Amino acid sequence: MPVITNIEDLRVLAEKRVPRMFYDYADSGSWTEGTYRANESDFHKIKLRQRVAVNMENRTTATKMVGIDTKMPVCIAPVGLTGMQHADGEMHAAMAAKKFGIPFTLSTMSICSIEDIAAHTQAPFWFQLYMMRDRDAMARMIDRCKAANVSALVLTLDLQVIGQRHKDLKNGLTAPPRPTLANIINLMTKPRWCLGMAGTKRRTFGNLVGHVKAVTDMNSLASWTNEQFDPTLNWDDVAWVKKQWGGKLILKGIMDVEDAKLAVASGADAIVVSNHGGRQLDGAPSSIEALPAIVAAVGSQIEVWMDGGIRSGQDVLKAWALGAKGTMIGRAMVYGLGAMGEAGVTKALQIIHKELDVTMAFCGHTNIQNVNTGILLPGTYPQA
Repeated sequence: MPVITNIEDLRVLAEKRVPRMFYDYADSGSWTEGTYRANESDFHKIKLRQRVAVNMENRTTATKMVGIDTKMPVCIAPVGLTGMQHADGEMHAAMAAKKFGIPFTLSTMSICSIEDIAAHTQAPFWFQLYMMRDRDAMARMIDRCKAANVSALVLTLDLQVIGQRHKDLKNGLTAPPRPTLANIINLMTKPRWCLGMAGTKRRTFGNLVGHVKAVTDMNSLASWTNEQFDPTLNWDDVAWVKKQWGGKLILKGIMDVEDAKLAVASGADAIVVSNHGGRQLDGAPSSIEALPAIVAAVGSQIEVWMDGGIRSGQDVLKAWALGAKGTMIGRAMVYGLGAMGEAGVTKALQIIHKELDVTMAFCGHTNIQNVNTGILLPGTYPQA
């Protein structure tokens, strides 16, 4: 086993162990992947101010996200097909998050179901909802969340139409994979993954198959989802979800100040500055570049979080310094899961927390609540 020191080490190991179509599904963006790359590279441009001769004892990175205690301003983002990175992947990620002390978010397009997660972790978790045309199905899904003790709903707003992701098209992405010659040859090089998948019955979209009318298998699911993503989604639908749900509501996919103001007016509890990991509108700015203007516009009225490009605890600290009261990590978690299962997710969280804690100390702070743009070198970070 190689020595794991950072998220990149986990990525390299995951690439070796996860079948090509599922690794590429997670580690790619739309079209040219320019926004996908900028999400990560724009963090590197931001420089930190090192301070010395400051008492660095008794440090804390603890905070709250929508009133929920968290060990650091990080939660696990919703990632579709997580259960194809590793057998029962969503359950393993949820258990690792609970033990570490951060929230976990389950995707609508997960392999493990809402009920699977509820049965395998005692911690309340969050659920990410995609708006479908079938409102009855949406209402039933929200009711299932209530029954499962879901503590917050994350409504993703930026998937009314699906961005074109070239690697998925070239790989012929399906869950489970179709038995083509190329897929069979690739799977033969992933014995650990195949053994895990042989030991679980969870190989399709657990939140949809058997729960939605006319969806009984992968073939009927594919035709249903192609018809169901709702291009008519608007703020009236957000109000409908809020009324149906009645609990904490987080709106994900905000990249524009005007949309942020509309999100505040909708009565949401938090917004996530997010370009869907660079998987939707290629050519959009990076999330970290969009963050300061949105914080300046609405940060005093609503919790502003961000996701996209976070690969280290330093990235978390930079986002916090620029006003994000929370961050979401998707790929960093997926790399850990694909590399080593639940232990890999735990390792990813430990790496990010250690980097966050040590960097905060070098910047002269012992409590993350006191960190602001003062830790950043002027002229190196995006302005509102």
